[in-house]
Amino acid sequence: MIHAHAEAVKSLKTAMARHNFTNMKSSMPFCSAIFAVTIRCAVFLGLLFLPSLLSAQTRGKVEVDKNPKVDSLIGNYLVGGKTGNGNAPSSNGFRVQIFSGSSRKGAYAAQAKFLDKYPAVPTYVTYREPNFKVHVGDFRSRLEAEKMMDDLKDYFAGLFIIEEKINLPKLDTE
Repeated sequence: MIHAHAEAVKSLKTAMARHNFTNMKSSMPFCSAIFAVTIRCAVFLGLLFLPSLLSAQTRGKVEVDKNPKVDSLIGNYLVGGKTGNGNAPSSNGFRVQIFSGSSRKGAYAAQAKFLDKYPAVPTYVTYREPNFKVHVGDFRSRLEAEKMMDDLKDYFAGLFIIEEKINLPKLDTE
């Protein structure tokens, strides 16, 4: 039995020598070196980002410093008030021309006839020598202007859609 035990220890030593388990102590310094490098990198990155973490803003606290005239200009524009140059805010759009002729009375008669049917729609009488023209509406799309023109074709002759600057509608701010 002692002989069998000695034989088992001998074969175990031979197997360990074959699989290089005896040099396991020599691989330990390599593992500890990798661990040390990992720790050093973590400390370096921590020190690198530490100032930015310490000086971060508090969540939800932003202070804006701006000229108060900016707010008044934006407010006037959104409400439809006067802009700095004295004109109402405008944009490109469409109007329907319901009258064009040399008669001032004819232009104002066409305007009055239109306002009887559509009192809420703005009208514009202009004079470009030698003609007076009456344009109606402030339409943002040609489709809106075409709908108005279709509604007016029984009441006015020679209707045209004119593309020009329109006045923006006033917004309800209350």
